[in-house]
Amino acid sequence: MKWLTSLTIAIGLACAPAGAQLTNTAPVAAQSNAAHQAQRDAFVSDLLRKMTTDEKIGQLRLISVGTDNPKHVIREMIRDGQVGAIFNTVTRQDIRAMQDQVMELSRLKIPLFFAYDVVHGHRTIFPIALELASSWDMNNIAKSARVSAYEATEDGLNMTWAPMVDITRDPRWGRVSEGFGEDTWLTSQIARVVVKAFQGEAPTDRHSLMTSVKHFALYGAVEGGRDYNTVDMSPQRMFQDYLPPYKAAIDAGSGGVMVALNSINGVPATANRWLLKELLRDQWKFQGITITDHGAIKELMKHGVASDPRDASRIALKSGIAMSMSDEYFVKYLPELVKSGAITVQELDEACRQVLNVKYDMGLFADPYRMLGAASSDPVDTNAESRLHRAEARDVAKRSLVLLKNRLNILPLKKSGVIAVVGPLADSKRDTMGSWSAAGLARQTVTVYRGIRTAVGNDATVFYAKGANVSNHKGIIDFLNQYEDAVQVDPRSPQAMIDEAVAVAKKSDVVVAVVGEAAGMAHEASSRSNIDLPQSQRDLIAALKATGKPLVLVLMNGRPLALVREDQQADALLETWFSGTEGGNAIADVLFGDYNPSGKLPMSFPRSVGQIPIYYNHLPSGRPYTPENPGKYTSHYYDEANGPLYPFGYGLSYTTFSVSDVSMSSPLMKRNGSVNASVTVTNTGKRAGETVVQLYLHDVVASISRPVKELRGYEKVMLQPGESRVISFTITEDDLKFYNAQMQQVVEPGKFEVFIGLDSQRVKQQSFTLL
Repeated sequence: MKWLTSLTIAIGLACAPAGAQLTNTAPVAAQSNAAHQAQRDAFVSDLLRKMTTDEKIGQLRLISVGTDNPKHVIREMIRDGQVGAIFNTVTRQDIRAMQDQVMELSRLKIPLFFAYDVVHGHRTIFPIALELASSWDMNNIAKSARVSAYEATEDGLNMTWAPMVDITRDPRWGRVSEGFGEDTWLTSQIARVVVKAFQGEAPTDRHSLMTSVKHFALYGAVEGGRDYNTVDMSPQRMFQDYLPPYKAAIDAGSGGVMVALNSINGVPATANRWLLKELLRDQWKFQGITITDHGAIKELMKHGVASDPRDASRIALKSGIAMSMSDEYFVKYLPELVKSGAITVQELDEACRQVLNVKYDMGLFADPYRMLGAASSDPVDTNAESRLHRAEARDVAKRSLVLLKNRLNILPLKKSGVIAVVGPLADSKRDTMGSWSAAGLARQTVTVYRGIRTAVGNDATVFYAKGANVSNHKGIIDFLNQYEDAVQVDPRSPQAMIDEAVAVAKKSDVVVAVVGEAAGMAHEASSRSNIDLPQSQRDLIAALKATGKPLVLVLMNGRPLALVREDQQADALLETWFSGTEGGNAIADVLFGDYNPSGKLPMSFPRSVGQIPIYYNHLPSGRPYTPENPGKYTSHYYDEANGPLYPFGYGLSYTTFSVSDVSMSSPLMKRNGSVNASVTVTNTGKRAGETVVQLYLHDVVASISRPVKELRGYEKVMLQPGESRVISFTITEDDLKFYNAQMQQVVEPGKFEVFIGLDSQRVKQQSFTLL
């Protein structure tokens, strides 16, 4: 297919090194961009002169299709110029009908744009973002975004609410599943790649899907991991740890920014002029559109910064909000605010210009139906199997799985004998897709049980038993099923279900138990105070362990879990997160060794909830704890082993690797210079495999405390048995920069420690001095 060629080109561009291929094209691109902006500004200025106040306000409304706004009501709003964009409709026929309303009935025929939560796939569901990050493979991540953009634009969509680049170090937060983990540097790299892969080479391209990076800002740092909660943060931590991924996405060209629901140091993001104007516009030079999260303007009253709806509308628009998502306040209160002078015409025009600009950039004024094509090209069956991209989804998923434990090399399994597949998630199609599964259909999803059955064919016997419900807690099940029957509850008694699973296990050679969370347990508004496996599943695992059969735990979850007990019980642990449409086949590929796992964790796994927040790049303490010399008066917990159960960057393979001592090209680094740090990596096992070689740095003495180590580079390398390769990293001043106490970005001379290893804990060390 022609689009696959374009996909390959786009992925190549998205993953090119910084500055690659820009020497000769940058001046031309700059001129072209300047000419485009001049033409756009002239067009939009002329259009604004023709628009009434009510028509301008109408452009600021983003309406959701649903029970509150049925399609026939929305069409009346469109006719009256009260809608600027639509979200939550995903078929060409519906989108065409709404655009027809504009073209046939509205006065100025300003086209709509259409948006949707295409977070990790559209019709083909790819692994959740946290799992994509586990691949540490930018080509892999870019592939998922390009396919998603292709499928979404084939349905007529113009914008996605993605990527989510909120840094989080608290796995209690339900939205951990939507992001790329705890590390600022890694998330920033992924943010650039995802934006470029979604948007392609130009926003007017047929399969370019404009991004709206979210949630701006600091949403992952909410207190207690409770969704929608407050954030209180120092400027240094803000600029060093949490803001860089948003900046990376914006620098990569993201056309939109979705504003967060949390407050920042007492000021809600939706009312935060410093955030939306001084930082985003003035310092970062963002020229795209700012969009609220769902109903955020109304919430300014509950935050306690607006006295009434009129006040909330005034504050939001003056603070820098352009488009209001699913909120009728603008259309109700802005007309009077403008008439009274509380909102100036210039302020209204600035907001409306943002909306019109992105529509111009999308090419909608030139062709409002550019993402739709002719009506005769509409698919006969919107959900046709032929519209999926299964091969790509399977490939992406298998490269993202993380092997956490493999005692006595129980994995890979043999495709023979008798295999018991048990667990509440083993044959759950809905949960295999994960949260925010867009237009994906559960019935088109491959479960672990089905994947194993397909993999072994007639060469092995496979037994299945559910074994337990996801949870026996009625309150939790009621919560998960509040809006849909997402979790199916087996009416049998817990003991009857366990007895069935034990009977199956006893007549099998090995037990594969698929356990973890239902998709709804790792979602918006699904924060957890306890990150253990539910008791129903712990009881099942204990009963399976008691059979004495080899036990493989396949984890399905959207956050790091506390797994000390399970780590002790299992012979092997495979972290599969939520792997999407082809999840079951990808997991089977790894379980049977058709693919050698190579994923690495993008978040630390705590031993218990009491360790949270836990992350590898913390600041040093004046009384540091070390296992070799614990001491009483050191920073530690006395009632539990310290440090994570599985550290950031950790992941095993079916082969083994060794890393040599670090070799430095020089012990000294001159100003504006660089040094190289190298190691030799050897595959010391018996089969080919990939691993991720990771570079970390530590500024030993600085004007403020610097993290004990920070990721600054990595390389994923494939080695044959016995093969060695030298991996070299170039370290420049950019890798050493930080914000000092005066909020100046500086590089300070002195000693820097260099760590290279296969995860953040097991590293080889060297150093150099910056002159």
